Amino acid sequence: MLSELSYTRKGSGEPLVLIHGIGHRRQAWDPVLETLAQSYDVIAVDLAGFGESPAYPLQAAYDMDNACDNLSDNFAAWGVDRPHVVGNSLGGAIALELGARGLARSVTALSPAGFFGTVNRLQTLVLLVLLRVTSQLPASVLRSVSRSSAGRRLAGSSLYAHPERFTAAQVYGDALALKHCHGFERTIVKGVTYSFREHLDVPTTIAWGTRDLILPYSSSAIAQERLPEARHVALPHCGHVPMVDDPALVVRVVQNTTAEADAGMAADAAALSRTWRSSTAS
Repeated sequence: MLSELSYTRKGSGEPLVLIHGIGHRRQAWDPVLETLAQSYDVIAVDLAGFGESPAYPLQAAYDMDNACDNLSDNFAAWGVDRPHVVGNSLGGAIALELGARGLARSVTALSPAGFFGTVNRLQTLVLLVLLRVTSQLPASVLRSVSRSSAGRRLAGSSLYAHPERFTAAQVYGDALALKHCHGFERTIVKGVTYSFREHLDVPTTIAWGTRDLILPYSSSAIAQERLPEARHVALPHCGHVPMVDDPALVVRVVQNTTAEADAGMAADAAALSRTWRSSTAS
């Protein structure tokens, strides 16, 4: 495989894989991890070149084909087949791509990339590059900012509606993850022109924070136009990373999506049973 991914695994039940956004790490899912683990076998993963996962080899592109192939290889290594997938931002786009390739049984995409308007694409690029540049400040400066409540609000204001909920340790950890990640620039190069235009045959929900500054809520209209088969949900008062701003709402959205998949599987099994009984009776 291109990269053996680091992950946190908790709970039992149907497999549920959580995929973070660009520059982030698997700890982004901490606000919902324990609750989801009460119902699912939850795997929160660090994407290649982010968090604790090694980057791709230099000759490998950070494109969707490699992202999906690499995750599929890791699914197999974890003993997981067609999990439910939940992704945020870049992770949301990857989740949609996995669903389109038949590698997921359901998809929940939170403010996914891939539905840019011209202005939105530029806004997203500028904000992400600014976050990356500021993360390169000396560690002593990042630590000092994280210790100040005003600094924590400033550092997280573009990502969260409620950055004040973070501790100094969480803000500093996220800053170091963004500072030291090896996949950022190679992902941005591919992401500048990326657009999601596939069709999905699995239960899919696209949920968008109404206060998202990185991928503005107006992008949800493009998603609705391209994916009319999906359920589209607004996340009121949530920013770009809604797991922090309203964890209970995010959990409900995930549960509703997976329940739809389970109902479809039960209906298929019942239809197959009826067909078998009919054929044996004749």
